[in-house]
Amino acid sequence: MFNSQKPQIEDLPTSRQLLRATALAFAAAGAILVAVVLPSEYAIDPTGIGRQLGLTRMGEIKAQLAEEAAADATAGAAPVAPASQAAPAKVATVGAAAEAPRSDTMKLTLAPGQGAEIKATMAKNARLTFNWSVEGGRVNFDTHADAPGIDYHGYGKGKETAGESGELVAAFDGKHGWFWRNRSAGPVTITLRTEGAYTDLRRVV
Repeated sequence: MFNSQKPQIEDLPTSRQLLRATALAFAAAGAILVAVVLPSEYAIDPTGIGRQLGLTRMGEIKAQLAEEAAADATAGAAPVAPASQAAPAKVATVGAAAEAPRSDTMKLTLAPGQGAEIKATMAKNARLTFNWSVEGGRVNFDTHADAPGIDYHGYGKGKETAGESGELVAAFDGKHGWFWRNRSAGPVTITLRTEGAYTDLRRVV
């Protein structure tokens, strides 16, 4: 049986050496926290190193995604209650709109960080062409829809966008449109132009 040799007192680290090693460990952990963790997780970059390494941008994206997820949940839930209370009347109105195409132009101004939503009531497979543009900055957007029993149906999203155009084809009878949030330092004005088979175009948030 092998018995390990008991270390000599002079071979053990001194209290001063232990304190120095502990201080170095704390300093290294603090440096990692300030230079890596804070920029990449919370977009906090007191040293500027995180932005040079691209970590601060990661933190900003995470923060934006968290805010947009919260905004999407709020925007998707808000219109559901009134829609479910008036489902029969809405379906009848949409059917009439399918035979009477219309066009509209709407403008709204958003302060920094403010969000807004515009939706049109459409029947399933109805088509709507759109063009929206931003004056004064850029916005994040979420094109989506809801209906009784459907809280959220996404068509597409974008970040730091100055405008978009295309065609929206309704996936079901319901409300279809856009949610924007101003990510610029100053106020922006969004101009939305629409044309197609829809009715009841209005700002809901």
